[in-house]
Amino acid sequence: MTKKTCAFYDERDCKQILLSAEEIDSITTRLAQAIENTYKDSEKQLVLVVILKGSMPFATDLMRKIRKPLQLEFMKVSSYGAGTKASGEIRIHLDLLREDLPDCDVLIVEDIIDSGRTLSRLTQLLQNRNVNSVKTCTLLDKPSRREVPFVPDFCGAQIPDEFVIGYGLDYAEDYRNLPFVGVLKPEIYS
Repeated sequence: MTKKTCAFYDERDCKQILLSAEEIDSITTRLAQAIENTYKDSEKQLVLVVILKGSMPFATDLMRKIRKPLQLEFMKVSSYGAGTKASGEIRIHLDLLREDLPDCDVLIVEDIIDSGRTLSRLTQLLQNRNVNSVKTCTLLDKPSRREVPFVPDFCGAQIPDEFVIGYGLDYAEDYRNLPFVGVLKPEIYS
């Protein structure tokens, strides 16, 4: 990835753009094609389980590009609170409640994988509910931060160990509406 600078929005708060809007568009196109290929022969219902709030922009763009019937569900899970590091505790605030899970291929859509705890736990939780299959799709992955062994099935981009904002990603609920993924200056959250 080439180093870019922020040209608009909170320029003072962003030290670098990791993924431009154009790069994100290319990533969602690539991932949608891979997802279609994976599920093309499945007779089960494809259900995207979108992890709120940060995954909304990514999930919206991704689902528009998947040319296969699908349904949407939402879960709200927190592991960060208002901080910048995962707390290690995972709270499920909005759960997935469906009776037809054995007839579903579930694709968990997440914005970023850091420690791996959240997706590892959610994957196991859904497998324990007898879902037909569970796979994961993330826009961003920080494998250097992994605390549990977890590899997503679909990954948009691996990124360095930086605190990122934009395209749904936040710091204390701000910056979600940026159309790119940028690195937040450390002095903002220090």
